[in-house]
Amino acid sequence: MSVEHAAVQRADFDQVMVPNYAPAGFIPVRGAGSRVWDQAGRELVDFSGGIAVNVLGHCHPALVGALTEQANNLWHVSNVFTNEPTLRLAKKLVDATFAERVFFCNSGAEANEAAFKLARRVAHDQYGPEKYEIIAALNSFHGRTLFTVSVGGQPKYSDGFGPKITGISHVPYNDLDALKAAVTDKTCAVVLEPIQGEGGVLPGQLEYLQGARKLCDEHNALLVFDEVQSGMGRSGHLFAYMHYGVTPDILSSAKSIGGGFPLAAMLTTEKLARHFAVGVHGTTYGGNPLACAVGEAVIDVINTPEVLAGVQRKHQQFKTRLQSIGQQYGVFSEVRGLGLLIGCVLSDAWKGRAKDIFNAAEAQDLMILQAGPDVIRFAPSLVIEDADIEEGLNRFERAIAKLTS
Repeated sequence: MSVEHAAVQRADFDQVMVPNYAPAGFIPVRGAGSRVWDQAGRELVDFSGGIAVNVLGHCHPALVGALTEQANNLWHVSNVFTNEPTLRLAKKLVDATFAERVFFCNSGAEANEAAFKLARRVAHDQYGPEKYEIIAALNSFHGRTLFTVSVGGQPKYSDGFGPKITGISHVPYNDLDALKAAVTDKTCAVVLEPIQGEGGVLPGQLEYLQGARKLCDEHNALLVFDEVQSGMGRSGHLFAYMHYGVTPDILSSAKSIGGGFPLAAMLTTEKLARHFAVGVHGTTYGGNPLACAVGEAVIDVINTPEVLAGVQRKHQQFKTRLQSIGQQYGVFSEVRGLGLLIGCVLSDAWKGRAKDIFNAAEAQDLMILQAGPDVIRFAPSLVIEDADIEEGLNRFERAIAKLTS
């Protein structure tokens, strides 16, 4: 049965919404694979993936099927009870990773909040109240709660909200000497993104991540990896820590884990999870049957050799063409990233013009992302068709050509 909806336009956003981001001038209404259609019927190629969320594109049949089936059975019971999709997904995550225990929630910020609280609780229980300091990286991003913006190394997200959470310090990313100088016996955790996403799509150096692991071991601190953006196949491995061979104590996952449905998880070991005894931390909606049914379908599709190898191949397809565009038009100084999380660093002549490129791409019917004012970010579906990659890159080149003409 169809339902008649009142007509709305982009201008209504400014009348009724509290600003979140500054949304584009069009409203998407339908998606299929890596194509999106707006209210006027315009078709766009999607290289943004809902900010690295739509890991299988739009309306993937496996996800639609899982959601539809679960929607006809059970929606929500809270965590006073458990449910079958939650347990199935948790078992698959445990089987596929270092983890032995899973805590489900709804967003990356919630997963990181749980991770940071667990790290402090473990240190408190094992070593006393003086061991509570967290070391994180400058230009990192871990969410928008007061705790997560305090751990995130970007003052623009934390200024103006009163005192930050104390006991947190920041050092430059990929600077092992700075990390060594910062970590002490009062450190309870080192928090890092294996690939800085919002900070400019900057992959961690192997020696840096290995060094962080060693420092944590030497100081009885926990290594926390925020894989909200880099996880669930985005790097060409199920999680980016597998690419580096550096195993964290706690890992946060969100975005791609739900394929577009709100879902997040904190993964850890049984030994550490004991410190979250009943009632110490909790959630009402986390692990609800709808979200976990979709999440189970996501991991079933992604965690296969074919899909993960395809991510690596498509990375090269993107990188080769983007480097060519950068050289031809003098717009990029570097193309970097892992898998299908790719950043194009603007050259000196183009510094600060990421928004101009974003707008020019939209005018060519292409959806892309920024990672700050100096980096263009691509985070498309992991199963994007080669033809969509080619068409999207053609549109991107036309956008750059228009800006340089």
